[in-house]
Amino acid sequence: MKKAIPVIIAIILIIIIFAASFGKSLYDKYSYGHDYADLNDYFEIFTANDVPIILQNEKISKSGKLFESVCYFDLDTIEDLFTIRFYIDENEGLLLYSTPTTTFENVIGTKTVTDVKTGSSENLDYVPARQEGEQFYIAADYVKRFVNFSYELFKDPNRMQVYTEWGTRKIATVKSDTEVRKLGGVKSLILTDISAGTDVEILEPMDDWTKVKTDDCFIGYIENFRLKDERSDTLTPVTDVPAETPVFLTRDHKINLTWHNIEFAMGGSELRTAVANTKALNVISPTWYWLTDNEGSFTHVANVAYTEAAHELGLEVWALISDFHSGVDVDTYEVLGYTSKRRQLVSNLVSSVLEYGADGINVDFEQIKSKCAHHYVQFIRELAIECHANGLVLSVDNFVPTEYTAYYNRRAQGEFADYIIIMGYDEHYKGSPEAGSVSSVPWMQKGIEDTLKYVPKERVINAVPFYTRVWMTEGEELKSEAVTMETSQDFLTRNGLTATWNEATYQNYAEATLGNVFYQVWMEDKDSMQVRLNVMKQTEIAGVASWKLGQETPDIWDLMELYMSE
Repeated sequence: MKKAIPVIIAIILIIIIFAASFGKSLYDKYSYGHDYADLNDYFEIFTANDVPIILQNEKISKSGKLFESVCYFDLDTIEDLFTIRFYIDENEGLLLYSTPTTTFENVIGTKTVTDVKTGSSENLDYVPARQEGEQFYIAADYVKRFVNFSYELFKDPNRMQVYTEWGTRKIATVKSDTEVRKLGGVKSLILTDISAGTDVEILEPMDDWTKVKTDDCFIGYIENFRLKDERSDTLTPVTDVPAETPVFLTRDHKINLTWHNIEFAMGGSELRTAVANTKALNVISPTWYWLTDNEGSFTHVANVAYTEAAHELGLEVWALISDFHSGVDVDTYEVLGYTSKRRQLVSNLVSSVLEYGADGINVDFEQIKSKCAHHYVQFIRELAIECHANGLVLSVDNFVPTEYTAYYNRRAQGEFADYIIIMGYDEHYKGSPEAGSVSSVPWMQKGIEDTLKYVPKERVINAVPFYTRVWMTEGEELKSEAVTMETSQDFLTRNGLTATWNEATYQNYAEATLGNVFYQVWMEDKDSMQVRLNVMKQTEIAGVASWKLGQETPDIWDLMELYMSE
């Protein structure tokens, strides 16, 4: 027995050690971890004034900034979350916000906001806009003057809850003191402690844990058995900013506009001759104005007699202004990138158009580069405000949408301009690397459909070509010549060619080798025009425009008349 005692003791010790080890492993596995997460890492705070944004129920990559206890956003964040209306003039140090009837101006770094239309000013108790290094920031409270949203700031660490949408949510009450953990698991790092009786928003129930959001912006996990009284709760929408009333001077009938390309002042007799063969035409857009320098100056060939004759013929006059002209070199950024120059251009242009009795303005700026995009859009806003204040219709010409012209921002234009006109041509153009149609119908139709993603159909006009191109390939050299409908038909007749219908482009097509030259022509004629007008009828857009008057054959106007009557 004495010999067995040591063995028994050893066995007991082994059992104790094993039990302790097993117990420890069980404890380690099932006991609650007590380590806290690094909240700067969790919220992705990189500098002392970063304010991470929890938008609705999700932390997003963008952050606000705290300057002098005031929360600010950069322009990209504002455009992503709230509005695209704010405009920063870096050249003259201005922050602008345009409504349908006026523009509010703040000199960056000051507390004064001025209503440009009335001249009245207001001094705020914070700086609406400030520049830090090369970055510009706009105060959240200033954004709230124009946009309905809510935000709440929290400290230690900095973070903010932002709501731009409101609705019903699920909430529950915490039954006992516990922790909100980063992940679902007892060993997961603790984000924050939470007391019994506190309500949390339920984001995602799971088997044992529920993803929740606390009222102070922690998004994490709580064990299911610690929650009770699950129920619905409705958030109260923010309605501080009244719904905006758009100002549009659209017509209650279809538009049939043609551009009248003129280089000198024409009177009534010349206009009457030019439109003698037209039918159902109701808008004439003469190329009266063009920019002449980088200060916003322009020249014109406007004539009151022309307008008077147009009105006698039942035509509205929408005077065109372009940013290009033969022999003139203008940098549109230098004109539009300065608020003072834009205002001078807008004021002088509207005054001149009114002086010559026109009914509207048609903007044909085709030289805009991406760096000028925001300035161009602001120009359209400011011009629309002045046009509408003076009873003038504003239409804006746009390329068929592509990724390369997306910066023209048709959506922003459409918030202010009465009509967006699609220039539904130049699919293939002088200098194109390959021969092709000026405007195949499927390409034109896609241009309409893509524009309708941004602008309501009631304010979209599609422009059709009255011209075509005769393509010539000689050896490796490709050339083309833009010709009228009649000239293209004469070319076929003169050379004994017959065009056949092309199902890919919905046009008559002809080709031939004459001498050493290979010719190709995608015809613009009554057949292609009939298909184009049918597409416009089906899409129920606001009307048709055409470039340019005088290049069409008379039978085109029979189709136009039928389209306008349907």
